[in-house]
Amino acid sequence: MPITIKQPETEKEFEAYYDLRWYVLREPWQQPKGSEKDELENNSFHVMACDENDKVIGVGRLHFNNNDEAQIRYMAVSPEYEKQGVGTFILEALEEHAIENNCKTIMLHARENALGFYQKKGYELLGKSHLLFDSIQHYKMAKYDLK
Repeated sequence: MPITIKQPETEKEFEAYYDLRWYVLREPWQQPKGSEKDELENNSFHVMACDENDKVIGVGRLHFNNNDEAQIRYMAVSPEYEKQGVGTFILEALEEHAIENNCKTIMLHARENALGFYQKKGYELLGKSHLLFDSIQHYKMAKYDLK
């Protein structure tokens, strides 16, 4: 299956990007549309994975906390495309952008079911962070000395 990784540019692309983000990360917990966005959207680097029909099948975002540290948020892959490399392609694109901008560390807060994925990609588990919607445990993770 050919996968294309690109930045959303048009209004239609951003709509599809946010729709998938909401569908995977918010809708299962009955969260309203709009809850998949925050105040950093306009100052962030967004990427999306698309299938051969240009359907958005995965998304991710990176923003800079300071000159040396970036944070990944809102990584999501459509359930029917899980375990097919989509998350890896998105993560690599976000990491590449961080490295191009001389970032030294990437932080993230992973859901419990994603810990293994990030650990395989070189992220260190730092400990529990927050509990989202009173039910989704998150864990703080970091990748240091990016190259």
